[in-house]
Amino acid sequence: MDDSATRRVLIAGGGIAGLAMRRALQRRGLPSLTLERRRTPADAGLAINLPGNAVQALRQLGLSDALRRVGSPIRRREYRTGSGRLLFAIDETAFWGEEACPHCLRRADLLRLLTRDLPPADLRHGSGIHTVRQVPKGVAIETREGMVETGGFLVGADGVHSRVRRETFGDSVLGAAMLAPASWRFMAPNPGLGAWTLWAGSDGLFLLIPVDHGEVYGWVSLGAAAGRGRDLAAFRTAFASFPRLVRDTLASVSSEPGALHHSPLEEVRIPTWTRDRVVLVGDAAHATAPVWAQGAAMALEDALVLSSLLAGRADWGTVGPDYEALRRPRVAHVQAMTDRLSRTARMPNWARSLLLPVIGPRSYRATYAPLRTPVPA
Repeated sequence: MDDSATRRVLIAGGGIAGLAMRRALQRRGLPSLTLERRRTPADAGLAINLPGNAVQALRQLGLSDALRRVGSPIRRREYRTGSGRLLFAIDETAFWGEEACPHCLRRADLLRLLTRDLPPADLRHGSGIHTVRQVPKGVAIETREGMVETGGFLVGADGVHSRVRRETFGDSVLGAAMLAPASWRFMAPNPGLGAWTLWAGSDGLFLLIPVDHGEVYGWVSLGAAAGRGRDLAAFRTAFASFPRLVRDTLASVSSEPGALHHSPLEEVRIPTWTRDRVVLVGDAAHATAPVWAQGAAMALEDALVLSSLLAGRADWGTVGPDYEALRRPRVAHVQAMTDRLSRTARMPNWARSLLLPVIGPRSYRATYAPLRTPVPA
């Protein structure tokens, strides 16, 4: 491997984690090559809710002004019972501040932001990873098309079912998220909501978040008692007592073929994210249930921290353990708070309705307060 290749970073995956990594490296003057197996950018997830620490990370990536021009700021959260009664509300602008106010936007818009003003030559679509091999002072990968690429470092940003993770650490068992056995995502006309709003009933959760152009992003999950399956229409009775706007929204998206996207909840919790010159970031390392909307946020932060270490080291062989030491505590905090809220979601409906007005605001503050401090970048 020639000297120039030893200072090039290979990135597997062109989703949020991979594109954030690419952008962070570009801003530090480090060359990279990003390989994405899909031939066109994916729009899985439809939209995405960014809490304040994700907004802070995008500011560190130079995207604050561009973010304001897409999607919608989310200034208030409301948690309601299945009948519509307000349990508690959060003033998110007051908590995070105007500059880090949470924001909801289409996933495709976030991907476009991350590639904004970057030359396209170092992003290759339709090129998946087949094998990974450690070599002196670097890593060699073979693509599914039989091409070989070398670099001084490999970042596995290829999601929950990461090929890099399997190639580097062997098969890791994915755990089903504790929150629910199944969930669905969709976009729908806004029925008049101005806030992030979650309704929680005995058999399911229903979340709507304003996005833009008169639309909302929706997320629905069913508890184990409601049953399993991919067809949400079969379980509409779980929401029969929910407010009219919820039932009408569900009926509207259920009647449109392809409007509902089945979304299994899977988690990745593995003992190590690094081996020699290979490092996992984002969902490949630590996918969690989306109860605190930290998937993209943790991926953006991973990219900032890892790019800073790579830019500051002549020897990349020591970067992995230091990256993991810096990121583990913050990720572990998110995982612990995810588990805590997941246990609350599985309480009997009467107990949850009784306790949430007290423990809900406390859980919000306990989760997000440590995340208000931006990561070093």
